[in-house]
Amino acid sequence: MKIEIKTVLKSEKEILRNLLEKYSYEFSQYTKIDVNPLGLYGYTYLDYYWTEKSRWAYFIIVDNTLAGFVMVIDMPEVDDIPADFQIAEFFVMHKYRKQGIGKKAVFEVFDKHHGKWQLKTHPNNVASCIFWTKVIEAYTNGNYELIKSYPNTEYDDGTLGNIYFFDNSQV
Repeated sequence: MKIEIKTVLKSEKEILRNLLEKYSYEFSQYTKIDVNPLGLYGYTYLDYYWTEKSRWAYFIIVDNTLAGFVMVIDMPEVDDIPADFQIAEFFVMHKYRKQGIGKKAVFEVFDKHHGKWQLKTHPNNVASCIFWTKVIEAYTNGNYELIKSYPNTEYDDGTLGNIYFFDNSQV
């Protein structure tokens, strides 16, 4: 199986927008967000990925087929601890889960962006929490910190996020 990370081109923005709708629908079970009057979730920051240098969007490609995406920003999730990067959004379609695809894709993205990382998870998304703990544990050889229910990290449903912190500057 060939797994690749490919930068999303501006001409591919609508493809990413379509995948973001699937991601948002799935994630809405945790955040309790509703669709807009057009029946869409929308993604407020999508255009910024081609107008700001501090955002990167990647497709996850498996055997030349679109399997998901990773979106990275250089803004910290929490302001009281410095960070260079965070995963803004991450999505692997169901067909491609539990095969090591997400792990390989994230490792490649981490390797493209060296520095201090923050990553937020919704504690009710148990599968995500398990995935990120395993991936970050493996990538950092256990050299990370996880703070659960970090203050001022509320999701739309009011739940406080769990925040992972690690530094891959020396990798």
